[in-house]
Amino acid sequence: MASGLAASLRGMKYEVVGPVSDGESAVKACIEHPVDLALLDIRMPGMDGLEAAATIWTEHRIPSVIVSAYSDDRYLSRATRTGVFGYLLKPVSTDNLRVTIAIAWSRSIDQFETRRRVDQLEGTLAQRKVVEQAKWCLVSKLGVSEPDAHSMMQKVARDERRKIVEVASDVLAGKLPPGNHHPPISGQGNSLRNASAAESKPHAPEPRD
Repeated sequence: MASGLAASLRGMKYEVVGPVSDGESAVKACIEHPVDLALLDIRMPGMDGLEAAATIWTEHRIPSVIVSAYSDDRYLSRATRTGVFGYLLKPVSTDNLRVTIAIAWSRSIDQFETRRRVDQLEGTLAQRKVVEQAKWCLVSKLGVSEPDAHSMMQKVARDERRKIVEVASDVLAGKLPPGNHHPPISGQGNSLRNASAAESKPHAPEPRD
């Protein structure tokens, strides 16, 4: 049966690795060769096809199609919880094989994209949390306002051509922005300094008669 499937796949212009005789060999073949999809029987020596499919998907993100004579509910239930994206009952026609592979590949791509978007969203939220924590760390340690703390990190990021989350990570590790990145003293403070300086100047002596 495996040799017949391999011949059918070659007839559809697919490159074929195998066939192999057991689940462990199937997993090893997927690791050693750049395969895009695995066709697996359920009943194989040692590791069965469903366990192999789960390993191949979980560890290597390679989708599988099960080809089996068994349609028991217990097999179908396991298949829905693993990296199985298609299920074919023997005997398998070339047309069914072609259609199932196309659908399985499309479904796996959709799942890849969904996972990528989830990972991206989780990464963005995690970065925002780091920046927020660093901002309040600066507020606490330097006595600056929240907007000034954020501006300080933005300026360091621009000057050093780094991402703001990297600067925020430094802040949380205890590395505060250098002095030249501190927010400017307010205009009122400058006026007070100037006033003090003016008052400290000696007065010219008054002319005598």
